[in-house]
Amino acid sequence: MSHTLAEIARHLDLEVLGPSEQVVTGLAALNEASGSQLTFCANKRYLDQLANSSAGAVILRPEWREFWSGPALLSADPYLDFARATHLFDDRPRPSGQRHASAQIDPSAELDPSVTVDAGAVIGPNVHLAAGVWIGARVVIGPGCVVGEGTEMRPGVVLYHDVSLGSHCLIHANTTIGSDGFGFAPSVKGWHKILQLGRVQVGNRVEIGANCAIDRGALHDTVIGDGVIIDNHVHIAHGVRIGRDSALAGAAAVAGSTVIGERCTIAGQAGLADHLEIADDVHIGGQGRVTRSIADAGYYASGTSIQPQKTWARNAVRFEQLNELARRVSALESQLKDGSVASEGEGE
Repeated sequence: MSHTLAEIARHLDLEVLGPSEQVVTGLAALNEASGSQLTFCANKRYLDQLANSSAGAVILRPEWREFWSGPALLSADPYLDFARATHLFDDRPRPSGQRHASAQIDPSAELDPSVTVDAGAVIGPNVHLAAGVWIGARVVIGPGCVVGEGTEMRPGVVLYHDVSLGSHCLIHANTTIGSDGFGFAPSVKGWHKILQLGRVQVGNRVEIGANCAIDRGALHDTVIGDGVIIDNHVHIAHGVRIGRDSALAGAAAVAGSTVIGERCTIAGQAGLADHLEIADDVHIGGQGRVTRSIADAGYYASGTSIQPQKTWARNAVRFEQLNELARRVSALESQLKDGSVASEGEGE
């Protein structure tokens, strides 16, 4: 698969500098690209790499042209335009439009004629699959699920009953949507299961990574808004609502009934407690521990940065002493206020 710079420029609506007939055979990183490949530079930190790159052409900002002597595509947002360029070199497998003989499809399921069903898939009763849906190998779709146009599910995905997926979603391998939320009431005889009677509703253009778990609601639905992106190994608990165009990175976890606003970003390994409300445009740093609602947009972080082990150990001990230290400081402040502690220099 190859394109000329002129073809790429037309697709991206960018200006070409240099020979527009040059053929590009693929994409690569700035420090690894060969003379037939296209790369990009989106950060000043990499201008030194740009000057020494062996790439055949680079997508870069017009003001950085002096750092590159070869062919270029001039862009106000090189990272975004590189993302768009990847679609010109898409080498992923395509749906076959066929239904494999080993797939099990309930007679009551309604599948558009264009639906692809790969080997070993199981499609339950009263399922509705719209045009262009691709059901990967060993996917299981429970009763009453609805899947919108052009949505794809990679091998091993499981949808429990009454899950709805919007159009043009991509669900990666071994993700489970609609499993029971973690609801149990304690009793003298042990834990008593709370049946999870809600559903999961996933909007349009949502991408969910591999090995994620999205629980169904206990009473009200779990809702994933349009344009949300979710990385691998993310857990969304029962009744969570995530606003449109938000993003959750790997190993993040959101506890039950928490509401996340629109355009939020939750970095890797962050954890959100239950029944919180997170405003629009909130950005939570890696390993952030969110235990209370956030009403104002902005950037938030918690935890400590990396330290030498011996330093961390000493600080950990001191952290455990903070409560006692605070109590003593409070007592001293009270004594100073009452005049029962002599000021420095008194009595000399």
